[in-house]
Amino acid sequence: MTALEEEMAAAATVEEKNDNDEEEVDDAEEDDGEAPAAAAKKKKKKKKKKKKKSDGSGLTKGTPKSKAEGRMLNEGSFTDYYVAHGQTEPPSIPVVNLFRGEAEEEDEMVEDNSNNNNGDDSNNNAQSKNRSALPPYPIGEIQNHPLESNTYRISSEELRAQERIQQNLYDKLRHASEVHRQVRHYAQSFIKPGIKLVDMCTRLEECNRKLVQENGLQRGIGFPTGCSINHVAAHYTPNNGDETVLQYDDVMKVDFGTQIDGRIIDCAWTVAFNPKYDTLLEAVKEATNAGIKAAGIDVRLCDVGEQVEEVMESYEVELDGKAYPVKCIRNLNGHSIGPYQIHAGKSVPIVKTDDCTKMEEGEIFAIETFGTTGRGYIVEDLECSHYMKNFDAPHIPLRLPRSKKLLGHINKTFGTLAFCRRWLERDDGGSFTVNGSKGKQEKYMGALKNLCDVGIVQAYPPLCDVKGSYTAQYEHTLILRPTCKEILSRGDDF
Repeated sequence: MTALEEEMAAAATVEEKNDNDEEEVDDAEEDDGEAPAAAAKKKKKKKKKKKKKSDGSGLTKGTPKSKAEGRMLNEGSFTDYYVAHGQTEPPSIPVVNLFRGEAEEEDEMVEDNSNNNNGDDSNNNAQSKNRSALPPYPIGEIQNHPLESNTYRISSEELRAQERIQQNLYDKLRHASEVHRQVRHYAQSFIKPGIKLVDMCTRLEECNRKLVQENGLQRGIGFPTGCSINHVAAHYTPNNGDETVLQYDDVMKVDFGTQIDGRIIDCAWTVAFNPKYDTLLEAVKEATNAGIKAAGIDVRLCDVGEQVEEVMESYEVELDGKAYPVKCIRNLNGHSIGPYQIHAGKSVPIVKTDDCTKMEEGEIFAIETFGTTGRGYIVEDLECSHYMKNFDAPHIPLRLPRSKKLLGHINKTFGTLAFCRRWLERDDGGSFTVNGSKGKQEKYMGALKNLCDVGIVQAYPPLCDVKGSYTAQYEHTLILRPTCKEILSRGDDF
């Protein structure tokens, strides 16, 4: 700063100080002419409330305050983390209104050129500006592919160009993942001992529908909320009339999905309140992370299973003075995921096998592991709640009118996505967008059994280990991108 500039700055400071002094004198003179009580009132100034941060998107962003209290959830996880992104508490804003897809930028450029050529539409431009102020959907955890043969992928410009072509797919997967994260964080705030499982599932699913902005097969729930307890490892959700209540000593696996245009995010964690189960949960959580780390392009499925088994079975849990080795449930697996197809053909074992099938570029996998204090082998048992139309179901003529009606309802409401009896008995039959409030299915069990008998629909009963044992599960969905693998469903909770 030159000497002249310094003098000008000093003069401006003195002038501003004099103005302030004059204002204070004027205020004092006015106070002298007022009654003492009035003067006292005037001196009391109300503190202005601090406004929450808002950016150009118009969203009001807050600070997370509710620390997650669940066992084995990561340190620093907040159940209301989503308020930092402009979400309400409890969450009510569709995630599409909080984030934007990176592929939208290219679409907007095309629209802008079109508007310049055909006349500007002010409403469309305003809406476009609001969308452009939104942040992109959060990217999942990035890990490099294993194997030395994949090292070139990290810096390959050609492969990066391939990824840009797939941006629309990545946006859908990240959108569904963020919905899953927000729903499960919210669920972690109310899943506590004493809650009815049917109430828990209904509350979670309503939030899921709201945040994904349910729209039939285009957007919605990926499959029914699993809440399998203790020796029941998977495929249990309460039917209507089930009065089961979550207890302090229960070990519950919460497994639910979200889908955008058939792109399913499948993610699960285990809820326990008694710290004596911590070792069991840790074993399964670390085994899942080991499976994720081992997965990658050209990796053999058997090698993933070997890594999972090695980590899982290195743990031992002590329950009521007795030591139990943690065993992998050897007939449960992870799986590849396709559009509208939760099990797309490849199974990812969680024990060492001789399956030399390789993972391939572009594939999406659910890496899930199950640990148990029991025998390590599950069987089908208990009342069935989960059903799904077979993906390759042939056309089979149906004789029963009720079966035809139910199949028509399944086709338009669920397609080849899984569903449960509780959804069929809702007023909307599983989707308000598709059926309005007149979708409820009455006296459908005979028709449902007929569809299962002829091979159109598959029943998925609960999967159980021996009674008295405890099972745990952790699961994440990842995609094998050309340059890396992205763990889509990863959050700050697990």
